Amino acid sequence: MKNHVRLSLALLLCAAGAAQALDKVVFLTNWFAEAEHGGYYQAIAEGIYEKYGLDVHIGMGGPQVNVYQLLLAEKADFVMGYDNATISAVEQGLPVITVAANFQSEPVGLIAHPDVKKIEDLKTRTLLIGQASETTYWPWLKAKYGFTEAQKKPYAYSVQPFLVDKNIAQQGYITSEPYAIEKGGVKPVIFHLARYGYPPYAQTVVTLTKTAKNRPDVVKRFIEASALGWKSYLKNPAPGNALIKKENPQMDDEQLAFSVAKLKEYGIVEGGDAKTLGLFTMTNSRWKQTFEVMRDSKLVKPDVDYKKAYTLEFVKQVKVLP
Repeated sequence: MKNHVRLSLALLLCAAGAAQALDKVVFLTNWFAEAEHGGYYQAIAEGIYEKYGLDVHIGMGGPQVNVYQLLLAEKADFVMGYDNATISAVEQGLPVITVAANFQSEPVGLIAHPDVKKIEDLKTRTLLIGQASETTYWPWLKAKYGFTEAQKKPYAYSVQPFLVDKNIAQQGYITSEPYAIEKGGVKPVIFHLARYGYPPYAQTVVTLTKTAKNRPDVVKRFIEASALGWKSYLKNPAPGNALIKKENPQMDDEQLAFSVAKLKEYGIVEGGDAKTLGLFTMTNSRWKQTFEVMRDSKLVKPDVDYKKAYTLEFVKQVKVLP
């Protein structure tokens, strides 16, 4: 009997120790909960993070949230970043580094009416472009296709102007805005900028350089568990979607299904090098291309050491194939 009591006590202590051993992680996304974040919510819903010894809290971003500032203030362990922003941060001497790339291509595109046959035709259209694009793809578009400031008007994050004026084309996430446009009765033409040579990764995992140095095991486990969450989500998104709708009640099943379908169609998560190197992978050549686009667009100085903006150390250790 005594032995039984001792064994039970030992098991309870082990269980308590296991619970205490979970490393707490705060991860901030770039927007309100949506399918584009699905794999992370899936990893919570299916207990993947917990299996990897992590207690992950996902904080939602939004139009007024600067995740880089919050990361630097150590309000988060990881944030959802973007190559251009991280290279610019490194230029300013800020201690941030990209450790993985969730999206193998930036899912941004130009969205046009059905009569537009090729991207070059947009030179004659009014383009609704957001202010943030000034430091991302707009300089690249002007240089490559001859688009002008004269044809550009501000994008107010509404598809209504597009729906009422056939002379308008607009920016948009190819996984999101086309859904609202189709609901408005127009089947748009989508020009995915990555397919025309725009090189950055998107929804990258960014952390502090000291975190990458001092907590490498936590970084590796977060990346691998997140990759497994995405692999699961793209096969059966129901568990992740339930959490997404709980966090963001404005999100509905139809929009979620549309976004998941587009993520698959355009190979946003599983395409490119991820097919052979695994989800969340990155390469030196892609980062070099992104830097060169930024340099040629005069978004960064030519002598910036862009290699400080990322490390391949962790993605080389993680190989979760689609």
